[in-house]
Amino acid sequence: MVRLSDLPEHERAHLLSKELPPLGPPAWTPQAKPLAEMRIALITTAGLHVRDDTGFGFTDSSFRPIPNEANADGLITSHSSANFDRSGLAEDVNLVFPIDRFRELESAGSIGSLASIHYSFMGAGLLPQAYEASAGQVAGLLKKDRVDAVFLTPV
Repeated sequence: MVRLSDLPEHERAHLLSKELPPLGPPAWTPQAKPLAEMRIALITTAGLHVRDDTGFGFTDSSFRPIPNEANADGLITSHSSANFDRSGLAEDVNLVFPIDRFRELESAGSIGSLASIHYSFMGAGLLPQAYEASAGQVAGLLKKDRVDAVFLTPV
């Protein structure tokens, strides 16, 4: 882990500007149906996208759709943080976006089904408010796809 004192002044200032109050208690939602009947979507902040999609910019609060049928080996990252270690991701994208593991769960009947589209954001660059519009848009798309739960991998 990098120490703040080891970072260049501009990066130290950027990180310190993100100091926010605690989030408070989690908004826990009771499980409405058994997991084996739930439709699940994956969301990551690893800056993943399908190879042919436009990559993420440095201060990009948009999202990229990842079709459920996308091959995990065809996903790439354009995450721009110098502090993001990509070595594990280069070996197996499932570390940050466990699509193959969830396909196994679906095949085994442990979950009901997977969403038709999953989503990726690029984390680390902006304050939470910058993502409100995109997150709201994704919430609407998840609702349209009848998603019951989301598995989030914050990176």
